[in-house]
Amino acid sequence: MAALATACAGPQSALDPAGPAAGAIATGWWLMAAGALVAWALVLALAALAMRRRSHLAPASAGRMILAGGIVLPTTLLAALLVYGTVASDRITGARAQADLAVQVTARRWSWEFEYLDADGAVVALSIDELALPRGRMVEFRVDSEDVIHSFWIPRLGGKIDAIPGRRNVLRLRADAAGPMRGQCAEFCGLEHAHMAFDVAVLEPDEFARWLDERAVAGTGGVGR
Repeated sequence: MAALATACAGPQSALDPAGPAAGAIATGWWLMAAGALVAWALVLALAALAMRRRSHLAPASAGRMILAGGIVLPTTLLAALLVYGTVASDRITGARAQADLAVQVTARRWSWEFEYLDADGAVVALSIDELALPRGRMVEFRVDSEDVIHSFWIPRLGGKIDAIPGRRNVLRLRADAAGPMRGQCAEFCGLEHAHMAFDVAVLEPDEFARWLDERAVAGTGGVGR
């Protein structure tokens, strides 16, 4: 059991959330896992009951079992998941959240480029294969690609979004906890796909400002100024 529990944590574990979007996704996963376990146990119990009493099972009883197990149970479970997914969608996408910072994400074979933007959309800092985020701040990622389709994904912070040449996709994420994190391209993009990853550092606001200053583009003072 301890060995199984350790698989739920780590720098790329979606079940070890560090932000509200990933938390909503993890909760949905646990709900689906629990629902599947309940359904599986109920099916086994009904199968065992049917085998024990098959010679005495009245047609009416068999019909009720089929109705309950084949219609009522899956409809109830799926309806509950639909309601949860609808309610949680805002937290997962961050669509209605106000962004505190914008980062332009450019994917290419085989690296990630992050350009940190000021309020006017000008690039003030740049990093390659290394992403820093201010803890507790909502960040808007503007994602595109220079070559083929990639997929931007930080499992501990939220869901993934495609990086498509000629198109900008937007995802908003917030990191509420520090700790080891790693992002990954989640779309097969060629022979070096498995190595197309990046480190994620969650910093306090003052540390984040200094981090940006160290990587500032010439002629700027950093987003933290």
